[in-house]
Amino acid sequence: MPSTRTLRATLVAVPLALAALGATAAPAGATSRPATSLTCRGEGVDPDAAVRYRTQTVIHAPLSTIWKLQTEVGRWPSWQTPVATMERLYHGPLRPGAAFRWTTPIPPNPSTPATSLTVTSTVRQMKHNACIRWTGPGVGEGLHIDGVHVWNFSKVEGGVLVRTEETHTGPQVDADVPAATKILGAGLEGWLRDLKTAAEAQYGGTSR
Repeated sequence: MPSTRTLRATLVAVPLALAALGATAAPAGATSRPATSLTCRGEGVDPDAAVRYRTQTVIHAPLSTIWKLQTEVGRWPSWQTPVATMERLYHGPLRPGAAFRWTTPIPPNPSTPATSLTVTSTVRQMKHNACIRWTGPGVGEGLHIDGVHVWNFSKVEGGVLVRTEETHTGPQVDADVPAATKILGAGLEGWLRDLKTAAEAQYGGTSR
């Protein structure tokens, strides 16, 4: 079994797609232990997961623009720098049962070589312009994560409130919950920043 030092080093190396290492401090609205979980058609994140994070932002763009960016997964690499490759494993529009496989680089560190994390996500629940829930494993050298990810979209004055919550389970992340939670949180903050920037740029607005 890997040592605690090795596990921690592996966690720190989890790439930007799971941890877009930018904001290490969560904004005021973010929480790692919400009272109630986000859901999509009645299903939420893993209730037993120790590693969990939830955050939100308002995007000043039409809901249709935001929804298209998020659900046209084949175009993720064009606006999410951490997404190195994307393979759609389905035909037609994104829908329940659709799966997609994407990769993101993991930089080298003293305990693990440079490698790539492969994430296979499957949509479980979805409501047009309202919510998405997908699950799936992320696998890299010395690392296995099972994730559950929920997105909620709702119109508010001046834009759209986008909320997201994700849980991770697996031997490596469970070995150091605080570090894994920090990494997950940074990743979700980065994802929201990228989505906000891309949507507002398309709309012609300014990120606020």
